[in-house]
Amino acid sequence: MTETPAARHYGDTQAGSLTSGDHLLLPDGGRTAEIERVELEFDDFGVAAVILASLTGGGTIRIAAGSTVNVLDTAVSQGGLEAGPDDVTRLPAAASGHEAAARVSQGEAPDAEIPGAQARGAEQPGNQPAATGGAAPTAPAVVVPPQPAIPPAVSGPSADELALIPAPAGTPEAVVEAAAEAHPDAVGVLLLADKLAKGINFKSGSCLKDLSDLAHELFITLKDPDGALAVADLLNVLPFDGNPGRWASVEASLALSSYICRQDRQEERAEVYEKLLRTPENQETDPFKARMNAKVRQRSLNEPNLYDKEIFRSIDNSNHEAEREWRLLRLESLLFLRAHGGSETIGLGELQRRISNELEAVRA
Repeated sequence: MTETPAARHYGDTQAGSLTSGDHLLLPDGGRTAEIERVELEFDDFGVAAVILASLTGGGTIRIAAGSTVNVLDTAVSQGGLEAGPDDVTRLPAAASGHEAAARVSQGEAPDAEIPGAQARGAEQPGNQPAATGGAAPTAPAVVVPPQPAIPPAVSGPSADELALIPAPAGTPEAVVEAAAEAHPDAVGVLLLADKLAKGINFKSGSCLKDLSDLAHELFITLKDPDGALAVADLLNVLPFDGNPGRWASVEASLALSSYICRQDRQEERAEVYEKLLRTPENQETDPFKARMNAKVRQRSLNEPNLYDKEIFRSIDNSNHEAEREWRLLRLESLLFLRAHGGSETIGLGELQRRISNELEAVRA
């Protein structure tokens, strides 16, 4: 029998959830087409505005991001259905041993040759199927699985990988005290250590910021990578709690730790820090939001804020203290990019060169 698109089973789908392999009901309401690729088009504020669905047979459908569309249920019911004359959907081939016909869209070639399948032009007059002496055998139900909506999420580090991060030598306060004792003449370290000596509260954003600043001070100013890692590891094992303010300090600590380990040839340990850094990026379960977040994240990696205007302004004003502070912020941005493996605009080699330049500038 022939089933028209109107008789098929459709489900309402949010436009942002469309994926490759979906069969979309076209605007004319009488035809369906398979989606080959889905892209997002953002407005000037970085918000997804239009969904661009490229069709397998050619052409692109533009859909507003908040729209609801009809998508064909790809679980074909039993009964040997054929495509209607106006239906451009590619039907899955029937199982071997059953008669089937592959409906070919205009300008497209068949996906596969089916033994026993007859082209429509070769059918009997009136497009009536040849008599078989009995009821036509039914084709088994075929399910066409859609392609993944988003790339598989990067899994977090395993227990064996986390074991590469050494446990702290004593309490967090003892670790900070040991760092201060190792540099008794470093004013910056002593000031931060005095603040943290009152007690370290890992739920306090200011406390996490002080720990991160202490780790950066030990590595950047005092060239003490071991002491910096010892302090940074107090933060590195903290899970993401959904608070961006607190996580910013942990993020900076993880990026610094990754760079130190890369410089020290501790590649496996560096990879653990990098996996932990990416953990929040893979927690979104909604496909549309995950794709949108990935687009925004990639744009931020491609166009990072490196504080060029602020640094040049400080140089013009001969304000060396302000210049150093802005360069420290630039260094944090570069370390973050390095922990992500670079971006589409700045490669690893260029990142390494820029980080070395900034370290030399702030240490001068």
